[in-house]
Amino acid sequence: MNLYRELLRTNATLRRLSIIQLISYFGAWFSHMAIYTLLINLEAPVWALSAAAGFTFLPSMLLAPFSGAIIDKVDTKKFMLFLTLIEIFTVFWLMFITSLDALWVLLGLIFIRMGTGSIYFQTEMSLLPKLLSDEELKIANEIHSIIWSTSYAFGMAVAGFYIHYFGTTSAFIADMFFYAIAFYMLLGLDIPSLVSKHALHVKAMIWSGFTYLRENPKIMHLIFLHASVGLTAYDALIALLADHQYKHLLSISLVMGFINASRALSLVLGQFLLGRHINKQSLFYLFILQGVSIIVWGVLQYDFYLSFIGILFCGLFTTTLWSYTYTILQYETDSAFYGRVIAYNDMVFMGMSTLVSFAIGALFEWGVFLWQITCGLGVAFLVFGFYWKWIQKL
Repeated sequence: MNLYRELLRTNATLRRLSIIQLISYFGAWFSHMAIYTLLINLEAPVWALSAAAGFTFLPSMLLAPFSGAIIDKVDTKKFMLFLTLIEIFTVFWLMFITSLDALWVLLGLIFIRMGTGSIYFQTEMSLLPKLLSDEELKIANEIHSIIWSTSYAFGMAVAGFYIHYFGTTSAFIADMFFYAIAFYMLLGLDIPSLVSKHALHVKAMIWSGFTYLRENPKIMHLIFLHASVGLTAYDALIALLADHQYKHLLSISLVMGFINASRALSLVLGQFLLGRHINKQSLFYLFILQGVSIIVWGVLQYDFYLSFIGILFCGLFTTTLWSYTYTILQYETDSAFYGRVIAYNDMVFMGMSTLVSFAIGALFEWGVFLWQITCGLGVAFLVFGFYWKWIQKL
C-alpha cells in the first residue's frame, strides 16, 4: 500500500491518469448496467444478451492490428481526447434506444464505444513504460487493476440501485457527466507522445509488428496466457442468472448489482492481499486457485445467498493474475513495439472474452445449465496453470 501511495505522490502524470481512469471506469458501469437492464426490460432474447456482451469485447479483437500501429504514429494526448469525445457521443445516442426495433443500432453503439474505449486503454498502457521504470511499471499495473476493481465494485453497486430508482436514461446521462469530467482533466495533462519521427507507414508498421511476434514466440505465448483472464467475462452469465434464476428474489438490476458488487469487492481485496506475494513461481498456484474458486461458485449457484461465497473467492485472484501476466509481457517487449504488442495482446484478450460471451449464451440455449457452464470456465483455468508451467521452460 505504501508503494502505491509513494508512486502516486511523486509522479503527477500517473496520479492524474489514475484519477481519470477512476472517474471514467466508474461512469462506464452506469451505462453498462443500464444496457443489460434495458434489454431485459424489453424482453430481449438470450442471443441479444450474449451479443451485447460479445460486442463489448469484439471491437478490440478486430481493431487491434490497426490501432497498435496508429498509437505508435499519432500525437498521444490529442488522440486520447478524441477518443474520449467519441465515448461521450455514443453514450448520448444510447438514450434514444426504446425498443428492440433498434437492437442493431444499440449493438453498433456498443461496438463503437467499446472500440474507442479499448484503443484509449491500449494508448495509456503503451504510454506507461515511457513514464516509469520497470519496478514502477509493475506497481502502476497493480494500481490500474485496483482502480478498475474499485470503480467496478462501487460502480456496479451504485448503478444497480441508481437504475432501480431513476431508470436507464438517467444512468446514461450520469455516464456522460463522468466522461465530461475526465475530458476536462485530460486537457490539462502534460504527457509525452508515443509518435516517432522515423515511424514507418501504418501498413509497414502492422507488418513489422506481426514479424516481431513471429520472431519472438515467447511473447505470443505470454499474450495467450494473459488472455486466460478473459475467461472471467461473466457479464452474459450474470445477466442470465438475474433473468432466469434469481428474478423472483429482487429486481433484475438489483440482482446484477449485488452479484457484480460482491465479486468486484473481492477483486479489490485480492490485489491488496496477493500483490506483494506474486512471482513467477507462485503464478501457477494462483491459476489453480482461480479455477477452483470458479468451480465452487458454480456448485453453489443453486442458492442465491450461498453463491456469494463462490463469487467472493472468484474475485480474489483475478486482478493479480491480470496485472502480473500483463507485467511479464511488458518486460519481454522491446520499447519500439509497445503500442503494437499491447494492441495485439488486447486483441487476443478481447477475443477470448468475446468467445466466452457468445459461448455462454449458446450453451445455455442448447440446454447446458448455468452452473455447468461456470464450472467449465473453472476447469479452463486449471489447464492454463499447467500451460504457464510449460512456458517457463521456453
